[in-house]
Amino acid sequence: MSFNSITGRFALLTIVFVLLAEILILVPSVTNFRRDYLETRLERAQIASLALLATDESIAADLESELLENAGVYNVVLRRDDIRQLVLSSPLPEPISATYDLRDQNFGASVRDTLHRLLSPRPQTIRVIGEPVRDAGQLIEITMNTAPMRTAMIEFAVRLLAVSAAFSVLTALLLNLAAQRLIVGPIRRVIGHMTAYAASPDDSRTIITPSASMGEVRAAESALAAMQHTVTASLKQRERLAQLGQAVAKISHDLRNILTTGQILADRLEESADPAVRRTAPKLVGAISRAVTLCETTLAFGKAEEPQPSLSLFHLRPLVAEVVEAEELAAEPAPGAEVDFVTDIPAGLRIRADRDQLYRVLANLARNARQAIEATRKPGTIEIAAGEDESAWWLRVGDSGPGLPQKARDNLFQPFTGGIRKGGTGLGLAIAADLIRGHGGRLELIRSDSTGSEFRITLPREISLA
Repeated sequence: MSFNSITGRFALLTIVFVLLAEILILVPSVTNFRRDYLETRLERAQIASLALLATDESIAADLESELLENAGVYNVVLRRDDIRQLVLSSPLPEPISATYDLRDQNFGASVRDTLHRLLSPRPQTIRVIGEPVRDAGQLIEITMNTAPMRTAMIEFAVRLLAVSAAFSVLTALLLNLAAQRLIVGPIRRVIGHMTAYAASPDDSRTIITPSASMGEVRAAESALAAMQHTVTASLKQRERLAQLGQAVAKISHDLRNILTTGQILADRLEESADPAVRRTAPKLVGAISRAVTLCETTLAFGKAEEPQPSLSLFHLRPLVAEVVEAEELAAEPAPGAEVDFVTDIPAGLRIRADRDQLYRVLANLARNARQAIEATRKPGTIEIAAGEDESAWWLRVGDSGPGLPQKARDNLFQPFTGGIRKGGTGLGLAIAADLIRGHGGRLELIRSDSTGSEFRITLPREISLA
């Protein structure tokens, strides 16, 4: 039995606690044994004295020695009718070292004297005073050697410890058996179900059925069963989504090839001499281009191969200038619907990030803002600002567009569901948020109402890469 197991430690603690309890019982028990031993010597001495007092004749010296030896004492003094009489006597081997009066000794003093006697191996001669039994006098006094008493006390203590040890082992075994059946068995059953489920989480037979009679173990089984049901359902859903994703990727790949061919043919229609065809061709080209873009974006998202950010410390202002320049070139010129870019980037601000990935995030936010403003056919402003504090860098991209509809805000960073622009995929913000999470930061929508929208990027200085 290993002491690293529950049963082993339980048995060890049981033995230790029982032994501690027995040690606490041992001292009072030995103290009472010592008092009983002394009282027995007083009774024997009284009996021997009464036998001598019953006759008026003196007894022989050898008979007196035999009486004293049977009583286990040296001398016996009996006080009767206020007269102190030395009834039995023999030479003392040494002077009396201590006197114990059993008539008024309290328990604390008895414990102290008991421990002193056990720890003093050298024999001594002591005087013991007590009350005679059956009112046979006022007091009785004896002198005796401590060696036999100490030997008897040690033998009693050893017997008591042996019995205690036997009871401790028996108690530990019984408790161990009870713990095995009531505690360890149910826990091992839970562990077995956890191991089986880990090996085959898609097998519903490995899901535990709560059956323990103990409330705590049953609660653990119920929690484990609920978790297993949730995980199994999630795994099945992920498997189906993975299969669906593979199918969508294959369809998108084939559809992209078909649309590419259609795009080539549509480009040739623009060269047609028929004015009606020439007017229709750009719309057809635009529709096919959006379909091709949707297929390519879906394929790129399905690969999920975004690399870990390659961090470097660089100046932020030139990066923002590149984003603004690219968006100004991509803007669709429309009279009365100009889009102005305003930047507020401190000249010396340097930021630690992946430059290419941060460019993609800012470009996506700026493009969404520009397209939202252009859709209103009214002039608007896009502001890009940045700053820093002791714990993080922050970037803010705001616009004066129409704001986001409630449906878009509810699913803003969810792929394929957070699309804002007609014909959009809803992947841009999802990818941007994922890239910022890879930096250990966060992308969040601060506000969106009729006066415009504002996004905030926060990048911590101490970066823990996801």
